[in-house]
This record gives sequence, C-alpha cells and structure tokens, in this order.
Amino acid sequence: MCAATIALAATTGCGRGSRLVLTEQIEARRLAADLRVQLSKAADASNRAVMAVTDEASSAAAREAEQATQAVERDVEALQRSLQTLAYPDEIRHLDTFKRCFVGYRALDADLLPLAVENTNIKAQRLSFGPAREAASAFRESLEGAGRAVTSQNACCVDALVTRATAAVLEVQVIQARHIAESDEAVMTRMEADMAASEAAARKTLDALQALLPPAAGPRLAAAAAALDRFTAINTELVTLSRRNSNVRSLALSLGRKRTVTAECDDSLHALADALAKHDFTATR
Repeated sequence: MCAATIALAATTGCGRGSRLVLTEQIEARRLAADLRVQLSKAADASNRAVMAVTDEASSAAAREAEQATQAVERDVEALQRSLQTLAYPDEIRHLDTFKRCFVGYRALDADLLPLAVENTNIKAQRLSFGPAREAASAFRESLEGAGRAVTSQNACCVDALVTRATAAVLEVQVIQARHIAESDEAVMTRMEADMAASEAAARKTLDALQALLPPAAGPRLAAAAAALDRFTAINTELVTLSRRNSNVRSLALSLGRKRTVTAECDDSLHALADALAKHDFTATR
C-alpha cells in the first residue's frame, strides 16, 4: 500500500482510504488538464486582443483573457490542495514552478492588454486614411480652383506654386504612414520635424499665391487655408496617437517575452501532468 493510502486510511479503513486516494488522483489530473486548457484560452484571447482592429473586439478579447486567467488561478488553488492531500512532493514542486512563471505571465498581461485596447496606432492610421486625406484633397482642389483665376502672364509661376504646396502636404501624408509604424522615438522626432517643415512650406507657398492671384481667387484661397488648418490639426492628433504606440508595443510584447513566458508556463504544466500520470490509480489495484 502506498504512503498516501496509509495516511488517508488511518482512521477510515484501508478500502475507504484507497477510494479517497483514487478520487484525489482523478481530481488532480482533471485540474492539471484544465489548467493547460485555461492557460491556452488566456494566451489565445490575449493574442486576439492585440490583433483586433476595433476597440470593441479588443475589449471583448481582453475580458476573455482575464476570465481565463482567473480560471487558471482557481485551478491552481484547488490543485494545490489536492496535491497536498496526496502528499506528492514532485507534483507540488512542478506546480510551484508554474506559479512562479505565471506571476510573470500576469505581469506581462497587465502591460499588454491595456495597450491592446487603446488601439492608438490603428486610430492614427484611420485618421491618416480618412480625415487627413480628405483635408489634403480639399486643400489641393481649392488651390487648383484658385489657380484657374490667374492671368496668362503669371500662369507658369502659379502652376508651380500650386504643385509645390500640394507636394508639401503629400510629403506629410507619406511621413504619417512611416510614423505610425515606427517604434523608435528619436526617429519619430525627426519625422515630426520633417512634417513641420513641409507644413511650413505649404503655408509659405499659400502666401505667395495670394500675392499673385487676383481678388476673384480669394474665396478659393481662403478655403485652401481652412483645409490646411484642418489637415494640420488632424496631423497633430495623429502624431499624438502614433507616439503612444499602443499597438506596436503590445504586438512586440506578445511576439516577444509573452510568447516565451507562456511556453515556460506550459512546459511546467506538461511536467506536472507527466508526473501525475506515473501514479497508478490506487483503487484499481
């Protein structure tokens, strides 16, 4: 008779003790298996929170990750009690290894999930492809409309200025896409300086056009100036969101340390399951 059976059978009799051990063994194996399932669910939901493209989907996946994580913690507490009842030192050691690893897992999730839910890079991208593009198009169209009021004497000069102004705004749009994807703050700072220089060039060119165009072009120039103001304000908001870099940072965590820690946690659970499997079911002897 095994030592665990002797301990349980001391006051209840050997037969009942064997049945109690069998019950604990079955429960321990069930909890160990469920631990791996819940860890997998938590990791999958966390990854979906990072990859989701809407706030709603990110938030829903983050909630799923938290629920699965809580299930892991409940399983750990129950399994700890079961292993202590069975007096299985090797299995308790494997569970302790998992618990230490899971502390790191939870710490990473505490950083990763709030970032994933923010979706700042995705929001910046939507600004770039939506309102910013619309404002840039309005700027170009207004300038081209104003340029049609020019006299033949200044036509070449006006055309060149219109092209220069629209190109300056286009340069900002091109930099926006690179800024959203960038993770290096020093590089982003240089990009922002380039954006500011291009915006300043567009405004300077707009002033030069006002001096060359007849009064009839005034409303179109005013519309262009308003569109440029909108574009600049949107770009400022976009840069703020991009600087937060929540999607870039959460993805880096998910593909980096989080994946390693998850694998380490699963390895400890695998070792625990293997150790449990080595025990015969006492009641069947």
